[in-house]
Amino acid sequence: MIPGVPDPLTQAPAMVDAGTRRPVLILSVAAVIASGIAVRYLPLGLPTGVVKYAGSTLWGAMVYGLLAVVRPSAAVRRLALIPLAVSAAVEFFRLVHTPWLDAFRLPLAGQLLLGRVFSLWNLLAYAVGIAVAGGV
Repeated sequence: MIPGVPDPLTQAPAMVDAGTRRPVLILSVAAVIASGIAVRYLPLGLPTGVVKYAGSTLWGAMVYGLLAVVRPSAAVRRLALIPLAVSAAVEFFRLVHTPWLDAFRLPLAGQLLLGRVFSLWNLLAYAVGIAVAGGV
């Protein structure tokens, strides 16, 4: 910690120009989404574990990025708490099964938004993605 310099993890930057930061964040989120789709659905020859957890890691980074687009001047640590909560809620929501919800989860859009199978390992992957996105 340098005296007189705000800690970016706990304090919002003194002067963040949302007009210049927001477009960069939007492009970054688009790149993360494209990467996640590529990892999950293109035949890249990656091992199954890498495909599954890289996709989940990128999903966590995407949630962080979307919130950063909305709040570009928020402190990283404060900003990271919301995507962690959202990711955990979505993961635990996978334990809920109703006919209409399971039907929604079958097509690609439902798989990408909600997923189908609960996994505690996904929570770790989301946290890694959020931490990496926050660090960047």
